[in-house]
Amino acid sequence: MKPAWRDELMAEYADLADKLERLLPCVEVPMHLPWIDAIQALKRERGAVVMAHSYQSPEIFHGVADVTGDSLALAQAAAGCDAEVVVLCGVHFMAETAKILAPKVKVLIPDAQAGCSLADSITAADVRMLRARHPGAPVVTYVNTSAEVKAESDACCTSANAVQVVEAMGADKVIFLPDRYLGAHVAIQTNVKLVLWDGRCEVHETFTAAQARHARERFDARLVAHPECPPEVLAEADFVGSTSAMGAWLEREQPERVALITECSMADNLRLRFPATEFIKPCNLCPHMKRINLQNIHACLRDLAPEVTVPEDVAARARRALERMLAVGRGERA
Repeated sequence: MKPAWRDELMAEYADLADKLERLLPCVEVPMHLPWIDAIQALKRERGAVVMAHSYQSPEIFHGVADVTGDSLALAQAAAGCDAEVVVLCGVHFMAETAKILAPKVKVLIPDAQAGCSLADSITAADVRMLRARHPGAPVVTYVNTSAEVKAESDACCTSANAVQVVEAMGADKVIFLPDRYLGAHVAIQTNVKLVLWDGRCEVHETFTAAQARHARERFDARLVAHPECPPEVLAEADFVGSTSAMGAWLEREQPERVALITECSMADNLRLRFPATEFIKPCNLCPHMKRINLQNIHACLRDLAPEVTVPEDVAARARRALERMLAVGRGERA
């Protein structure tokens, strides 16, 4: 049942409403507030923590999330979590990661169909095949993968620490999975030979160099790109880095105008931190991230479902790979 509007909501959530009105069409804010209020009440009742990825919409990221950030930040938060319930506002592999690192916590995802093209691009059998082809080469797997794939890996990484994790393997050759473009970007920063897989992010792979040049030439914008973009896009960028590193670069450079070549909500959620910077948005929406909304977060907390589980034998092996990633931490140079 839809939460009822109360006239007091605008006063009770005045600071949040002011934030959201700077990020969303103002007519949307009164529509969101009853859901936000109802979610906050359910969080208290359930002893729940809401974690939201940087690609979540502002009403989620700013309105109901207790923990926000990139994949590494959410994994680190999950590893130290002592809540009874975690609601992971992101995609399925992120919820699996939270469950693996916090096995005693009930982990929920608002929409179980929120997937990922990278996670879908590779299977555990593919990893075993690559190991057979390259005996002795350790496997470093991007965190954007299923629990079964992580379980077949020696270590996981994020875009924030991929180079450091690869080099921590102490090997001349490393199998790096599954994102080909991130792998190519890592390869130019290390002397380790990388064996790559042809996985792609459906959000980032469709950006073009022409779009990047247009943002620079038409709007006189600095260009910041995620390393999951094609190499010709990265070649146009002033800076290439993970979502967290993008924020650090903006903090340092304070550009008048910037184009973030990544998922659209990234720019929305950074605009509050950098009010003096104009954000140009040659962006793409992630259809999987956008499956998450206030309505299904509310239903998730109300029903304590869908719950994410990982078989213990798979979780134990995947946990070792994730713990190696966490040991390296945020190795990226912003």
